[in-house]
Amino acid sequence: MSDLILFWHRRDLRISDHTGLAAAREKSAKIVGVFCLDPQILQGDDIAPVRVEYMIGCLQSLQERYQQAGSQLLILQNDPVIAIPKLATALKAKAVFWNWDVEPYSQTRDLAVVEALKTQGIEFLNDNWDQLLHSPTEIFSGAKTPYTVYTPFWKNWITKSKAKPVKTLANLENLTAEEQEISQLTGNINLPSAADLGFIWDAQLIISPGELAAQEKLDNFAKSAINEYQEQRNFPAIDGTSQLSAALKFGVIGIRTIWQTTIEALENSNSEEVNASIQTWQKELAWREFYQHAMYHFPELAKGAYRDTFKTFPWQNNEKYFQAWCEGKTGYPIVDAAMRQLNETGWMHNRCRMIVASFLTKDLIINPQWGEKYFMQKLIDGDLSANNGGWQWSASSGMDPQPLRIFNPASQTQKFDAEAEYIRQWIPELRYVSPEYLVTGKIPPLDFYGTNYPQPIVDHKQQQALFKQLYQQQKTIV
Repeated sequence: MSDLILFWHRRDLRISDHTGLAAAREKSAKIVGVFCLDPQILQGDDIAPVRVEYMIGCLQSLQERYQQAGSQLLILQNDPVIAIPKLATALKAKAVFWNWDVEPYSQTRDLAVVEALKTQGIEFLNDNWDQLLHSPTEIFSGAKTPYTVYTPFWKNWITKSKAKPVKTLANLENLTAEEQEISQLTGNINLPSAADLGFIWDAQLIISPGELAAQEKLDNFAKSAINEYQEQRNFPAIDGTSQLSAALKFGVIGIRTIWQTTIEALENSNSEEVNASIQTWQKELAWREFYQHAMYHFPELAKGAYRDTFKTFPWQNNEKYFQAWCEGKTGYPIVDAAMRQLNETGWMHNRCRMIVASFLTKDLIINPQWGEKYFMQKLIDGDLSANNGGWQWSASSGMDPQPLRIFNPASQTQKFDAEAEYIRQWIPELRYVSPEYLVTGKIPPLDFYGTNYPQPIVDHKQQQALFKQLYQQQKTIV
């Protein structure tokens, strides 16, 4: 057995600020990276082509980083439970390292890999929580139970000391000629394209993949937008968010690096308003961790509602309505603009995610799981915990002390797209329509929009009343 360590990458596609790689480097200077294209994931019906395209770009970047450090990143395309132990055995690795994850499938798969490695007599280390500032086993209520409400979670979470970025991995020991030959026989340094895997994304990625691109995006956000984040984050026509969600999903930037950036921004702040904006973004980072902790402690969230009232809710599930929602043809401009942005780019502004989710569940009275799945089929940053948490929040079916939350599309438009800039950008046929109809929610005369834009498919006021009626009836049953 050699002193080689095999590092299994999953949602940590970077070299810098990487706790698992740092732990591996303490044990050995000879590290080979591996990424497994898991058929169980890629053959699922909730995979977005744009997300695969972005992932492949991140893997290309990671391969370059390994080469610069003196090693290589191998690509496997098989069941990790079989492929990882087989590669480790072939390389005579002394150990396999990887970072732990919160998702139910990941945990089941990882435990199976552990058992397979044990049978081969290969060491393993998987207790690093690289994608979180605090692991799910660190944050508990006074009663020693997981939090199910965000605000008390935040109050506890923010008091905990946060780790600083770990040192960049560099100057790895080169593989011997024999090890290089074995690795290329058992693995593959050639990375397939998204199209090779059966995923076609013809449009340009709106978010550049890879570690260096993510760091650049963070740096640009920290220079200006973070200082006005509290006000500008809600306006979809403004570039006021970090757009780092995809980078966090795939771990092409370290969460400790991001947190340290917020600390430095606070130190350089010269006003209470700027402090408030930075702290608001910190709270968004905490929301991300809250949802991941919730998924870890309550894996049943991945399969349905948290609140009993919604576990058997009588959703109407009108398929024509759902198709109109998917295509951005509901007759509600703010909803349709958001859905078209999603379909065309693979990304949607967070304020709009809440608007369209509320509309699907409270206006169209369609099961939120339909929308949750559609988002995962389209989003470049689709993440089980964040997506599930956001949909349950919008549907009122999740961990939320406010049981009913209904967004009025008209009032949301008036508050956050008052000049209809966002609407006009994504719905070309409405570019010359008066804001009176795009913003106020007034139903225009028949064919006012022209033949290319539909009349509203439902009446918001009537559907709101119907939803509340169904909700009250369901409460008496449950």
